[in-house]
Amino acid sequence: MTPPEVQPPVSFTSVWDAIEDTPAEAENMKLRSALMIAIKDHIKRNGWTQAEAARRLGVTQPRISDLVRGKVDLFGLDALVNMAATAGLHVSADRFGANGTGSS
Repeated sequence: MTPPEVQPPVSFTSVWDAIEDTPAEAENMKLRSALMIAIKDHIKRNGWTQAEAARRLGVTQPRISDLVRGKVDLFGLDALVNMAATAGLHVSADRFGANGTGSS
């Protein structure tokens, strides 16, 4: 009896590359999660409560709760960019290139 063929392990550069169906979906999730982390860090750095962050960012407190808990599936890029800009964060897309090689 021939042993089953062993497949080499597959590696991914990001968890999003592993779990999303397409490269476009993975890139979208990478951007959304990076924005959420930046906004969450900004809120923490400023010592804002969720209620204060909501008031300052023009959203509801439950929305801030979702952000802080990492509910990335509940946020679109537009909403996150708007929240980041309202918080005074600079948002830019400074790297484009094939396979993440990027160019500035």
